[in-house]
Amino acid sequence: MNFPLILATEGFGLNFNLFETNIINLSLVVFGLYKFLPGFVGGILERRRSAILQDLNDAEHRLDAATKALDAAKNDLASAEQKAQKIRNDCKLRAEAIRLESEKRTVEEMARIKQGAASDLNAEALRVSTQLRREAARLAIEKALSVLPAKLDENSQDRFLRDSIKNMENV
Repeated sequence: MNFPLILATEGFGLNFNLFETNIINLSLVVFGLYKFLPGFVGGILERRRSAILQDLNDAEHRLDAATKALDAAKNDLASAEQKAQKIRNDCKLRAEAIRLESEKRTVEEMARIKQGAASDLNAEALRVSTQLRREAARLAIEKALSVLPAKLDENSQDRFLRDSIKNMENV
């Protein structure tokens, strides 16, 4: 039985024949989906929800571990910076001590060299003075020897020699 409200030539119409329209099959499919799909899709969604929650928990644990590791790294960095600053300060103090010690040794060495130079100069002056005295004495003796024989007779020479020998004995 076909009760078309509108003729088929006009393009649209309603068909109330249950077997032709397949309404029973569609209602069975919709009922099946309504009855079984929530359990099936619900199971899938529940498993997905559990997996997401597990992933979130894992992410929170990793975040906590990373935060703790970051805090430990910050503490280690602060400790390393303090040690580095202490080493820098110690190095500056050591460098200053080395510089002062070097300056002290340089001053001492310069004083020693100056003293050595003064000592060398005094020794050289003494040597030159001694040499000049010897030369003057030699020249005086030569002059005396050249002049004395003409001025002294033999008695005077004997007396002069005796006096000289006496003076040498007293020394």
